Amino acid sequence: MGFFGKIFSALKKTKDKISEKLSVLFSRGKIDEDFYEELEEILISSDISVRTSMDIVEDLRDRVKRDGITENEGVVNALKEILIQTIERAEPLEIEPPAVIMVIGVNGVGKTTSIGKLAHMLSGNKKTVAIAAADTFRAAASEQLTVWAERANVKIIKSAEGSDPSSVVFDAITSAKAKKTDYLIIDTAGRLHVKANLMEELKKMSRTVEKEYPEAKFYKLIVLDATTGQNAVNQVEVFNEAVGIDGIILTKLDGTAKGGFVVSMCGELEVPVVYVGTGEKLDDVDYFDVRQFVDGII
Repeated sequence: MGFFGKIFSALKKTKDKISEKLSVLFSRGKIDEDFYEELEEILISSDISVRTSMDIVEDLRDRVKRDGITENEGVVNALKEILIQTIERAEPLEIEPPAVIMVIGVNGVGKTTSIGKLAHMLSGNKKTVAIAAADTFRAAASEQLTVWAERANVKIIKSAEGSDPSSVVFDAITSAKAKKTDYLIIDTAGRLHVKANLMEELKKMSRTVEKEYPEAKFYKLIVLDATTGQNAVNQVEVFNEAVGIDGIILTKLDGTAKGGFVVSMCGELEVPVVYVGTGEKLDDVDYFDVRQFVDGII
């Protein structure tokens, strides 16, 4: 199954929720103020924020009037283009080697799994990949990551549980530079903003990368669980303020009807989705495609 098939399948719950309500709305056959009010409610119920939903509907109202659109198909196409433009306020991120990718996120979002899948995908393009097991906080974290590294057939650099994460990062950078590794992926401990010591640790690791490997491109990606919907937006805001977030890895999209939150998250925070997990298998991850995503929800 290609990416479009995977993303379309993953978004089925979201699409079903939106499409069913849109079908009822369009069946009334009249594009008036009641139509726009109900459309706004549909968008909000799909976890697009109130602010973004209002902006989308206002833009649609203007386009329908300006272009003299009267057919349902024309309205849907106009709505899709507005959604695409909203998501594209977040400039797409191109990750190019030599690169250090620090993966951030709270516990339970699928961070370890995402790192394994990402390592597999990047190494599949005849590039060299290494993983730094810098989550020395959680028991058995490095063991779990080792399993994924072995599955992806990539090198892993790790240390004893309780070690200084920045020292692991330092060792991994030393190895990556010596071996001219294309991609170094750094795992970090799952953390919440209330754990100030862990946030400071994250900042320290960032400084280590910037100091020890300035010639590499440094990307900080946050892993988000799509089933949390708008709550995921809060996580981006907190981590963005702490260390700066360059992009998003989206997981568990197939388990939610709240996929609409991606629209407001990208539109308001201007942080792009870079990768999407589309299942449980090692190769169930791919680059995010805006148009395919919108086709998948509308």
